[in-house]
Amino acid sequence: MICTAFIFQVFPVSGQTVNTGTVVIAQGTEVSTMEDFDNKEGATVHNDGTFFVYGNFNNDGLVSFTPGATTGNTLFRGLYGAQNISGNMPSDFFNVLFDNPATQPAFHLSGDIGVYGNAEFRDGIVDGDMYGGLVTFYQGASHQQVSDISFVDGKVRKTGNEPFDYPIGDGGYYRSAYMSEPSELSDHFTSQYILKNSNTLYPHSDKENNIEIIDNGEYWEINRTAGMSDIVLTLTWNEATTPSDILRKEEGKAIHIVRWDAVNKRWKDEGGVTDNEEKTVTTAVSGYGIFTFAKVRTEEEPTGLVIYNGVSPNGDGRNDFFYIKGLENYPENTVEIYNRWGVKVYEAKGYNNTNVRFDGYSHGRATLNKGKLLPTGTYFYILKYNDNNRLRDQSGYLYIN
Repeated sequence: MICTAFIFQVFPVSGQTVNTGTVVIAQGTEVSTMEDFDNKEGATVHNDGTFFVYGNFNNDGLVSFTPGATTGNTLFRGLYGAQNISGNMPSDFFNVLFDNPATQPAFHLSGDIGVYGNAEFRDGIVDGDMYGGLVTFYQGASHQQVSDISFVDGKVRKTGNEPFDYPIGDGGYYRSAYMSEPSELSDHFTSQYILKNSNTLYPHSDKENNIEIIDNGEYWEINRTAGMSDIVLTLTWNEATTPSDILRKEEGKAIHIVRWDAVNKRWKDEGGVTDNEEKTVTTAVSGYGIFTFAKVRTEEEPTGLVIYNGVSPNGDGRNDFFYIKGLENYPENTVEIYNRWGVKVYEAKGYNNTNVRFDGYSHGRATLNKGKLLPTGTYFYILKYNDNNRLRDQSGYLYIN
């Protein structure tokens, strides 16, 4: 089969290629623009093939691909320095490649782009912070090769009910934020990493009593921009950006995630479980907005709960289920368990260690192997319970062997 590209009303104008009609790039076809490309209002680019963009790219019309298709590649490869990606209308790409070794940032993003397949960050930072653009990953979209030399410096939005690792950073550092799956397909969250001291905008002196030191080198902005879902959030630390006072181990203290409570105008301890090997802190958040790390005092009032976080579901009568000693004293409770990719594999109300208990089998909504024994590995649990009308929560790692 011979695939062709149908091009209408495309012409060079003063060092640029202007489209005022329709460009259809068929599957198996390659089209290149060596100069700047300008898709005018009312014009269309329909890409099911491969579109090489070597100059600036502006879209005031429609840029899309065939719905449900698994092809359509747009490759930004600068030949003349940094590339502007602009326009009054969003550009929808199936697969997109950012590969420009120009002086950083290589891509000046003032328009909005949507990714439906895969975004490959090979070389070059996509700067939407200074230029005002937004990158949106839709349901099923992914990314690869994100590193300190190629990420999104600015806002990234994720829509859908999948867990997601945000390809964000600032100041030459890739600093992802990872969220668990939202509950609804229509929900979306928007995230950005900022390599600045948050104290100027969000005073570190205004904080809960158990918070000792707040990270003064960086923060994340994570907002629930549609829907009502709650998520489990994982943030990463880096010795090059995260202050040593936060990372230093001290008895009776821990690294937690803290959030600026915009209603009460103070920093709130959101809790956290630390993975020193992966350099992460994970917690279920109670709200959204501005997040960073803090050193907190961890002394808590005794509740009589003892959590046995090892499960060996082999039927030998030992550690066959997730046992929470003393939970019968707190019948108003919920338990959630997530795998390492943020997919919920178990949830229950009124957990009681008898007929409501986790025995290593998957019961989560989005798990492919529902009702089957989960693989050996590390999981994350969240326990919430009512203690004399005081809502408490505990979280930590759970090991299935």
